[in-house]
Amino acid sequence: MKNKFLYITLTVFIAACSAPDKKAELDKLRTERTAIETKIAALEEEIAKTDTISNEKLVEVFVMPLEPKIFKTYIEVQGRVDADENVTLSTEMPGTITKINVKVGQEVSEGQVLAETDVRALNQQMADLQISLDLAKQVYDKQKNLWDQKIGTEIQFLQSKNTKESLELKMLAMREQVRMSKIISPINGTVDNIGIKVGQAVAPGMPAIGVINFSNLKVKADVAESYTARVKNGNEVLVLFPDTKDSITSKVHYASRAINALSRTFNVEVNLDNKKEYHPNMVAKLKINDYESVTPKVVVPVKFIQKGTSESYVLIAEKGVAAKKIVKISREYNGLAEIAEGLNAGDLLITEGYDLINDGDKINVKK
Repeated sequence: MKNKFLYITLTVFIAACSAPDKKAELDKLRTERTAIETKIAALEEEIAKTDTISNEKLVEVFVMPLEPKIFKTYIEVQGRVDADENVTLSTEMPGTITKINVKVGQEVSEGQVLAETDVRALNQQMADLQISLDLAKQVYDKQKNLWDQKIGTEIQFLQSKNTKESLELKMLAMREQVRMSKIISPINGTVDNIGIKVGQAVAPGMPAIGVINFSNLKVKADVAESYTARVKNGNEVLVLFPDTKDSITSKVHYASRAINALSRTFNVEVNLDNKKEYHPNMVAKLKINDYESVTPKVVVPVKFIQKGTSESYVLIAEKGVAAKKIVKISREYNGLAEIAEGLNAGDLLITEGYDLINDGDKINVKK
C-alpha cells in the first residue's frame, strides 16, 4: 500500500513538472511557424515577380558603339585628262616629204627636226645668192677702204653697202624658208602619232606629227556655279579613273574665278603625278573635299535617324532599356550624318530592331 502511494505521488510530480515544458515548446513552435510563414510569403512574392519578368518577351536589338571621327564631304564631278603641252605639228610651207626622222613612241626634245620636205630648189637659189653675196662683200670692203682714205665718192660707198646688206637679208629669208620646210618639235615630249609618209605632199595646216609631254598632265573639269564658295585652290581631291580602276590623291591646282555664261560653270584643274600612265582625254571622276571637321565628331548612318514632327532622333541602349535621343544634324554626306548635339562618344546606337521598339522599352542587347 505504501509503494502504491509512492508511485501515485511520483506520477503526479512528473506530470506537474512536464506540463510547463510542453507549453513552452508549443509556444516556440508557434513562433517558428510564424517566422517560416513570413519567409515563405516573401519568397513567393519574389518568385512571382521573377516569373512576371521572365514571362515578359524582350525585343532583341543590335547596337553599335559610337566613336568620334573626322567628317568630310565631297563634291563629285566628271572631268578628263588633258595635256598643256599637246601639239599637232604641220609644215609651214607646201612641199613633198623627203625624210621622217622619228618613230611613234620616240622621245624628242625641243628644237629637234622631226621631218623634212624637198628643198632642192631653195638650196640652188641659196647657192646662187651666196655667190652674189660674196661678190657684194668684196666690193663693199674695197669701197670702204677707199672711202676711209677719202678716195671715191660717198655714193659709191653707200651703193656697195646697200647691195651687200640687201643680199644678206635675202639670204636670211632663204634660210628661214629652209627652216619652215622642216617640221620641228617646239616641246620636249613623246611622238604620239605620225600622219604623213615619205613622198606625200603636205601643206600648212595639214596634221602631220603629234607630240605630247606626258610628264605635265592634269585633269580638267567644269563645276557648277553654286560651288564657287566651296571650291578653292589647294582643296584635297580624290581622282578616280573608272577605266583603269585606279585612283590618286591630289589638290586643286587652279579654280577659275570666271563663270561660263552659257553653262554656268567654272573650270577646275588638278595636276597629276608622272608616276603612273595616263592618257589625254581619259575620263576621270573628281571628288573635291569641300568640308572637313576641325575636331572629331560623332557620325551616325542616316538610315538609323528617325524623323519626328519637328525633330530628329535615334534610339540608344541604356541599362537594358531603349532611350530616345534628340539629335541636331550639321551635315550629311554619302549616307552619313555629322551630329552636332545629342550624342556622345561611347553611346550604344541601336542599329537593328530600332523600328520595333519605343522609348523606354526593355530590350535584349546583342553586339
